[in-house]
Amino acid sequence: MAAPAPQATATPSTQATGPISDADVAEWKDKFNKVFAAPSEHFNSKSPATAQPWTHNFWNFVNPLETCLMTWCLPCVVFARTHHRVNKSASLRGYEPINTSCLLFCGSAAVCMQWLPMAIQRADFRAKYNLQGSCAVDVALACCCGCCDIMQMDKEAELRASGEQSQNGIQEQYKAAEVMVVPVEQKQ
Repeated sequence: MAAPAPQATATPSTQATGPISDADVAEWKDKFNKVFAAPSEHFNSKSPATAQPWTHNFWNFVNPLETCLMTWCLPCVVFARTHHRVNKSASLRGYEPINTSCLLFCGSAAVCMQWLPMAIQRADFRAKYNLQGSCAVDVALACCCGCCDIMQMDKEAELRASGEQSQNGIQEQYKAAEVMVVPVEQKQ
């Protein structure tokens, strides 16, 4: 009788972590606990008087069409992309479409509660960039116009991320000159 083959054990450095990040789970858990600890405090919160208006119009959801279609078909992916861009990497370094935020959105949508992480993310977004709004509006937008809400945050995050990147020394991509002039030799 042959001896059983030894089983290979994976080292932590080569083990796949999967789409769920423990740090993201802890972050979302803290956000939910903060809201549930004092719901009236959060629901009655408003932006400061110095808050800026949103750059992108809430109802301009068709432009760009790719984001519109992605949000309509897979809102969890766009929701997660926005979360990653705002909280981790403006350039989307390390972003995976299926991640903790995406799965949270799917799980909450399965019980018709997707408006809750959307409203929490919108409130955090407003606080980070000092944008106009209130918790009541965040909840109403997430409940009634979820896709438009996700798209507005995604476009605003992309715009603000490009500003952060240029401030951090990341150069813009090559742009051709407005007019190219070819020197002409004058004949005498």
